Amino acid sequence: MANALKKGDVAPDFTLPSSLGGKVSLSDFREKKNVVIVFYPLDWTPV
Repeated sequence: MANALKKGDVAPDFTLPSSLGGKVSLSDFREKKNVVIVFYPLDWTPV
């Protein structure tokens, strides 16, 4: 995993669809102190 981030690394910007139908980018939160990114697969998916 040559591209894996290490603790303290700055994550590259990315944009994903939001749950409200718009788009959200990591850069939208750059000025915040802490950002937590969570992937939650739906309860019925095999992930």
